[in-house]
Amino acid sequence: MTDRFYEDFSVGDRFVSGGMTVTESAIIDFARQWDPQPFHIDAEFSAKWAFGGLIASGLHTMSLTLRLWLDLGVFRACCLGSPGIGEVQFPRPVRPGDTLHVVTDIVELRASASRPDRGIVRIRQVTVNQRGEQVMEQETAVFLKRRSVAAQA
Repeated sequence: MTDRFYEDFSVGDRFVSGGMTVTESAIIDFARQWDPQPFHIDAEFSAKWAFGGLIASGLHTMSLTLRLWLDLGVFRACCLGSPGIGEVQFPRPVRPGDTLHVVTDIVELRASASRPDRGIVRIRQVTVNQRGEQVMEQETAVFLKRRSVAAQA
């Protein structure tokens, strides 16, 4: 991917990640460290619980989404961090064997009023499984370097 800056993006740009398959051991390992609820770490318990089997933590799904997005390298040359993530929804669980992809759309661009070296982009990310079913949706704001300022540096 070529280096891009704020000025190189347009509302409506879409980026689709590669896939990543989620294993049972990855679900359990992540949950043991960060979200040790029984339906994330105990296959026997989770088979009898509300979800009918082991499911990934929402935090794990968010982490996988971020990793798949970063692997694309779209903001590699220009990212200055994020002021925060908007509402996150998990319409269905991620299960062992699911292969996830992330579809990222640019939904808003605006120049920073207080910092001329940057712009603010709002992205909408939808994470889908191998059946095209949505497992997560979120919007995130990201600060991006502007080319005109980067060229002067």
